Amino acid sequence: MPPLADPLGNQGDTSSVFDCHTIDIRDYCTVDALMAKFRPELVFHLAAQPLVRRSYAEPVETFATNVMGTVHILESARRTDSVRAIVNVTSDKCYENQEWCWPYRESEPMGGHDPYSASKGCSELVTSAYRRSFATGIDDLRIATARAGNVIGGADWSSDRLIPDIVRAIVADQPVIIRHPQAIRPWQHVLEALSGYLLLGAKLLSDGQGFASSYNFGPAANDTVCVGELAKRFVHRWGEGRVVEHSSPKGPHEAKNLNLDSNKARVSLGWEAILSAEQRIDWTVDWYQRWRQNPRQYWQLIDDQLATFEERWQSWKAQKRFSSPELQASSVLPSHAA
Repeated sequence: MPPLADPLGNQGDTSSVFDCHTIDIRDYCTVDALMAKFRPELVFHLAAQPLVRRSYAEPVETFATNVMGTVHILESARRTDSVRAIVNVTSDKCYENQEWCWPYRESEPMGGHDPYSASKGCSELVTSAYRRSFATGIDDLRIATARAGNVIGGADWSSDRLIPDIVRAIVADQPVIIRHPQAIRPWQHVLEALSGYLLLGAKLLSDGQGFASSYNFGPAANDTVCVGELAKRFVHRWGEGRVVEHSSPKGPHEAKNLNLDSNKARVSLGWEAILSAEQRIDWTVDWYQRWRQNPRQYWQLIDDQLATFEERWQSWKAQKRFSSPELQASSVLPSHAA
């Protein structure tokens, strides 16, 4: 079996699938030139320095990317007349964490102990300022933010992130070291979060400024799992590996309790996280194990899970009998080739 590594460098030519341009969003001129070239109607902003511990080592890069990068995207979008709506994806860590057991609502104050969390709170404030300053009219740019809980799923290769670190340890036949086993996080599968972003974007385009605000996307409050429990379930489902809990008071600060109230997304958008905690783990383990067996099926694995998620979404929609336009759509998530 091949070692676990980022496969994107050896997946071959993807030009038939994506028109992909890698740029630095800290460079406004480059952002603006690309926006002018493609003249999009709907923009999803997900570019970021996304790692908490890296933000301690690189605070300047983190703030420059996550704050000024957001300014550049918003400024370029508002000056491009083709753009009708933008969804800025921030983080559940944008809130001023009180370490309480109650889930955070969209009306809670922004904050952040570490540079990453603070930068995402700043990104929310920047977005709010742009919305209130430049997007108040009915025909103006519609601007919303999405605050997602912790996502898991296949094809994540980031350093210092729970699931990739677990998989790397298992593949290397090393113990899985867990820093904060009791920490509570709102885990969800990446396809659940993406389905929420797409529904929000569709609402902005179809129904306008009434949906230009902030939304939490996370699992039900009774479906949260602590870090240590998630790691143990993952290792058990994989069939190999050993979890070692190693809490150290010398490490940088990380939030202990974090949960989201996603009731606004449920009521306004007709969205819910539809998988169980076990299904999220199963899907993630399955992706990595099948990829190790044959890395060349990278895209096929993604499309298979997209198709399965679409089936589950349609079944869930039928059970709920929602009548909103988004839930009557034939598809929530396109294949990678769409």
